[in-house]
Formats: sequence, C-alpha cells, structure tokens
Amino acid sequence: MKKVLVTGITGFLGSHTAIQLLEKGYEVVGTLRSLQRADAIKAVIGQHTANTHLLSFAEADLSNEKVWMLLTKEMDYVQHIASPFPRELPKNDEELIEPAKNGVLNILKAASKNGVKRVVLTSSSSAILYGRAKNDKNVVLDENTWTDVSNLADTTPYFRSKTIAEKAAWEYIKTDKSGLELTTVLPGAILGPVLEEDFGTSANIVIKALDGTMPALPAIGFDMVDVRSVAELLILAMEKPQAAHQRYAGSAGFISFKEVAQLLKTAYPRRRIPSFLLPNFVVQLFSLFDKTLQPILVDLGVERKINNSKAINELGWRPRTNREAVLACAESVLKLGIVQ
Repeated sequence: MKKVLVTGITGFLGSHTAIQLLEKGYEVVGTLRSLQRADAIKAVIGQHTANTHLLSFAEADLSNEKVWMLLTKEMDYVQHIASPFPRELPKNDEELIEPAKNGVLNILKAASKNGVKRVVLTSSSSAILYGRAKNDKNVVLDENTWTDVSNLADTTPYFRSKTIAEKAAWEYIKTDKSGLELTTVLPGAILGPVLEEDFGTSANIVIKALDGTMPALPAIGFDMVDVRSVAELLILAMEKPQAAHQRYAGSAGFISFKEVAQLLKTAYPRRRIPSFLLPNFVVQLFSLFDKTLQPILVDLGVERKINNSKAINELGWRPRTNREAVLACAESVLKLGIVQ
C-alpha cells in the first residue's frame, strides 16, 4: 500500500485530492496547522469515501524543517498543496513569498533525504500568465512561459509568491542527487463542489453572484477548472512515469464573470443574478474601499488564456467543463447554506 503525504488537507483542493487518493486505496497522511480541525475534516472526507481507515493527520507548519523530516519518512509520494492565499493583498510581499518558498524547500529537502519517489507541487497558472507588457496580455500561453515577477504593475504579491516558490523548487531539483522527482501542476481559478463552510477563495465568484451582494459584474474572466479535475490531474502527475520533471497547466478554458452569471441565471431564474457590466474605472474606484477587489485589478479588460493540451495529450487528463464546475459550486453552496 503506497503512502502519500498531503499538505493542506483542510483546504478546498487538499480535501478533494485526499478523497480521490483514499478511493484509489492509498494510505494518506494529511497535514493541518492545528489538530483541532482533524475530526471535522475527517467527517467531511468521510461523507465522500468509505476508506477513512486509511487516513491519518499530522500537525505541521511549513516553516518547521524538523516536522517535514519526520513526516516524509516512509512516504512514497508528497502532494504539496498547502500555500498561503490571502483574501486581501498583504502590505508586504515577504508575508507571502517567504513562507511559500521556504515551505517548498523544507519539503523537498526532507523528501530528498528520506527517499521519497516524487513530490507533486501545486503551483498556479499565475506562475505563467502574468508580468506581461501592456500590448502582450491577450495571448495564449503554455508551460514554457514564466510570469515576470519584476513587472510589479502586472503581478500581485500572491502571483509573485507562486512563481518564486515554483522556481525555487526547480532550482533545488537541478542540484539534488538523490533521484527525487518533481512535477508541478498549475491550475487556474478553481470552482466545483464545496465540501464545507471553509471553502476556496475562487468560490466567491459564484457565491457573490448568487447571494445578491454583487449588483454588477467586473469585465474580467479567468482560466477556470473544476476542483475534482485538478485532484485527478495531481494524481496523474504523481503516478505517470512520463510526468517526472514536467510542468502541467490545469485549465478547462477561459470563462468571463458575465458567462458565469449567465450560467447561474439559466439554472436559477428566480434569483437576482447580475448581468450589468461595470466600467473598469468604477471597479478601480470601488477597490479603494473594498480591499478584496484589489487582487483582480490586473485582470480588468484582459483575456489571459492558457493552453491545456500538454496534460490532455501526455497524461490522458479529461477536465470537466466550466459549466459543470460553476453549477456544481452553486449547488453545493446552496445545499450547505453558505448562500441562503
């Protein structure tokens, strides 16, 4: 029975990945910041798999080198999913960059020393798509491209942290002599079914459209993907021999907020779902008062798209449609009472 260490198991993607690993018969050790959450997350995961007897938990902080040395012992694989994701921009880049980069390096060093076969790092499409010149944003990019973190106007601290952490991982592997393999997966904005009230930030796109708190829509969109499809891609990236030392973009295609709202309006015709597009300058003005809008300003009026063919052709990945991801997210937040 193969053992997998899953970091950030309480997160939206972490819990879905754990469910799929358990369903495949893997023994899973999930890390969380406090063991006080262990019973709650086990109950959530237990609603979706009968194999929770294969699941255990460990308290771990990304900055604690010693913990990772202990936890990677006797592990076959590590799924490193945990990463700080702020709902507002931090005042200082280092608040995000240092924990993200040091966490990745602590895990890689421990995995190398303890003979782990492969580490799969969940990066982000934001490590590909940003840091572009003004006339070079509406393009289709792939895994050969890196975000230019020196371009502060077209990146955010979070995007820079994901890029710097992933680059640090690849630099480490270049000099590692243990035979440790690294694969990175770079998903777009993640939607799909929410399992509990502690949900992924991307789900706010659907929640705010459904609950009436978004009277109008910003003219933006993202490459999106269903959380279940990302979990599938993470496991393919772990299992497939040809995935060693490769980057894989995880997207089901670009979708605008307006298209998301139209899907929701069709599915829930009695709800007041916004259809009016806000002018860009109004969104910029609102962002002065609502700090949660600031991270999206770099995407106003831009269509950044990613080519997902590498994961499809090399690994046989078959992502769910964005329509399925949006509607599954909506159904789950209504069922859980997150939206009344």
